[in-house]
Amino acid sequence: MTTELTALTLAAILQMCQFGAYAWTANKELGKSYTLGNRDEEAKQSQLLGRHKRALNNHFEGLILFTIAALVVHLGYASNAVTQTCAGIYLGARILYVPAYVLGLTPARSIIWGVGFLATLIMLITALL
Repeated sequence: MTTELTALTLAAILQMCQFGAYAWTANKELGKSYTLGNRDEEAKQSQLLGRHKRALNNHFEGLILFTIAALVVHLGYASNAVTQTCAGIYLGARILYVPAYVLGLTPARSIIWGVGFLATLIMLITALL
């Protein structure tokens, strides 16, 4: 497996862990009767739960772009030191982003997000060259 696909796999596992943290926080805060129910009405969320949810949604958005980049690099036989380094940077940025967002570390979370986004962009451009 290429470095890029390994990073993609680890990013997906991170996403699952992040979902677990969000679900655990939601169950603790809102109670299982709400989280196991139909959720027809929006529950009032704490700031912490809202951050968990937004960080989770953000990871879905970033993971889509990174998945495209990893697959383009892999299927285009374009893996090299630059794309491999960028894949590691993306994964590292995502690992740092989650606690930065949940803890409300601004502007650090935005900078971390930008690093991951830039790494993904560089992977795509490198694959085109």
